[in-house]
Amino acid sequence: MLKFLPLLWASLRRHKLRTAFTLASVLVAFLLYGVLAAVKNGFSMGVEAAGADRLMSTHKASFILSLPQSYWSRMRAVPGVKDVTHATWFGGTYQDDSNVVQMFPVDTESYLAVYSDYVVSAEDKARWVADRGSALIGRAYADRFKWKVGDRVPLKSNIYRKADGGATWEIAIAGFFDAKGGVDTQQILIHYDYFEQSLAANDDARGKVGWYIAKINSPDQSTAISAAIDALFANSPAETKTTTEKAFVQAFANQAGNIGAIVVAVASAVFFTMLLVTANTMAQSVRERSSEIGVLKTLGYSDGAVLWLVLGESLLITAIGGLAGLALSALIVKGIGTSLAQYMPGFSINTSALVLGLLLAVALGIVSGAMPAVSALRLRIVDALRRE
Repeated sequence: MLKFLPLLWASLRRHKLRTAFTLASVLVAFLLYGVLAAVKNGFSMGVEAAGADRLMSTHKASFILSLPQSYWSRMRAVPGVKDVTHATWFGGTYQDDSNVVQMFPVDTESYLAVYSDYVVSAEDKARWVADRGSALIGRAYADRFKWKVGDRVPLKSNIYRKADGGATWEIAIAGFFDAKGGVDTQQILIHYDYFEQSLAANDDARGKVGWYIAKINSPDQSTAISAAIDALFANSPAETKTTTEKAFVQAFANQAGNIGAIVVAVASAVFFTMLLVTANTMAQSVRERSSEIGVLKTLGYSDGAVLWLVLGESLLITAIGGLAGLALSALIVKGIGTSLAQYMPGFSINTSALVLGLLLAVALGIVSGAMPAVSALRLRIVDALRRE
């Protein structure tokens, strides 16, 4: 195939403007594909990182409603449950309202036991457990805000007020945590006891938590254990809805719509359009070069060689446009990824998306060039030269 490159390149240069527009169309298609793949990855990152052995229990009526803290001990007694912890959404901001941070009041020991994929040094954990007014900071926030151990950070909540009426909660940074398996580390963990006791005595949030997380012995038991947990609180004022953590995160992401289906629909429409554009370009090219194809066959080029010449031209167009589009999309995603980090930490193009993009470029080249290539193969020398 390499020996035919001069011929292929000459064919592309025959109509430079048409080739340029076709390449630009393919480039834009793969640029859009790369950005959409990053969006999809951003929404699905939490789903993929969710633990298969963790169950989430929320209020049956709505996720925003709280559950009594008394449920904790009862859930621990369910057969098949290894450990249970809880978390509450704090709704915090740092410095100004644009710096939204994910902050959760949790039980220190049980939370780290349930989320064993969090990596915390013994020293940082000891400092955090010893100081009720301290926080454990995810590595992503540490890098973003340049926080250090010992810093005192004022965080403002748009949900909770302290007993003195203030909305600012000052926490001391006890340490940091990393995570395995692609888990998002844009999190701040504070002591639930400190959070609850800082609230006003008549605050409705006292004695309640946002949701429970149960670590189970086997993912195969998730359905039975979920049903057992929900049965404990059936017909109570705060009934529960228990699902796997993956299903919970997926349902949360789906509130913005089925991102996967939207991405596939848009990408399919774009690539179908590009298929028509590229196929039309190749068909025109073959019609205009009928006499040249006849000469090549007269000189001894086999039908198979002519077929591969046309297919090679189509593949060269889609390969150049596809590679350029993917490269440009990677630069754009990297450029705007920093500004989207607090809202969509997984906004990036992963390796599998790039590989799929390259395969799509090859497939697009083969499919769009197939019919023109077959036409060139079937073209008889006499008919080709007569058209001259």
